[in-house]
Amino acid sequence: MIFKCDNCGGNVVFDPDQGKMHCPHCDGIDSQKKITGEQSMERCINCGAPVTVTDYMSATQCEHCGCYIIFDERVEGKYRPHLMVPFAVSKNRAKAIMRERFRKKAFAPSDFLRENMLEKMTGIYVPFFLYDLNVRCKLRGEGIRRRVWISGDTEYTENSYYIVDREMYADFDRIPVDASIAMDDGVMDLMEPYNYTGLQDFKEEFLSGFSSEIYNNSAEELCERAREKAVDSAVVMLNESVTGYSSFRILNRDTSTQDQGTHYTLMPVWNYVYNYRGRTYQYYINGQTGKVVGTTPVSKGKVAAYGATIWGFFFLILTMIKFMGGL
Repeated sequence: MIFKCDNCGGNVVFDPDQGKMHCPHCDGIDSQKKITGEQSMERCINCGAPVTVTDYMSATQCEHCGCYIIFDERVEGKYRPHLMVPFAVSKNRAKAIMRERFRKKAFAPSDFLRENMLEKMTGIYVPFFLYDLNVRCKLRGEGIRRRVWISGDTEYTENSYYIVDREMYADFDRIPVDASIAMDDGVMDLMEPYNYTGLQDFKEEFLSGFSSEIYNNSAEELCERAREKAVDSAVVMLNESVTGYSSFRILNRDTSTQDQGTHYTLMPVWNYVYNYRGRTYQYYINGQTGKVVGTTPVSKGKVAAYGATIWGFFFLILTMIKFMGGL
């Protein structure tokens, strides 16, 4: 499918700044008309040119006519998301965030934040599963209360040992786990938290203007990661409930989880890929909150030039000192 403007026939895309559909050709707002029909996964529904389609792609941009295409069969049936967080950070805002975040990095390569490089940034809807889990956590530990006092010239230490039992039942709602093989799990964890007040029912319109994927793994295959997240959080809360001891260590722990529901969801991410001296640097921006994940590349030339400047400065100072000493 494709969204065309009723006014001029141009491709209408979702505008995060306005939170509405926008035609960049005639500046129309909410003027979209959904065009569906016979669609080949290999050809653009707008111009008919060949389109490169990966295994999990559900929306992309035609490299020939520039229109954003949504593949009907990958947003229907079992692949239709329940929920999504629409992009709230526009591409221009994402570029500004990158400049704000890295502009003070003196040793970054000169073209790292140039407009022509940042323009290559792409917006992607990443598939997630949100899990609702009930967790029971029971632990037994050893708490030590230590008393120290001095009598005469002698320091005494008294340790009192206690067995501490804790048990907790907790409900965790919407624990996120990304379902994209291409996206590093650790990086997607760092993208959190998303503000769930921004969750909306899925609409195809939100995909226009961005790339998107269907889930690469099933909810059942990924549920263990959600359980681990829930159990780890429950153990932290139980540990924090143990107070009044000089030290505490866990002796044994028993946990169980019960699934309460799963929501197939799309989350917005801006991705900037920068190649420097044979190495690829990946930068990710949370498309809702603007949070940035990524490290700065370092230009060896700038570091060398800086070092040469510093040594030149000290050499000049030493020369002046010697000259003054010879007068």
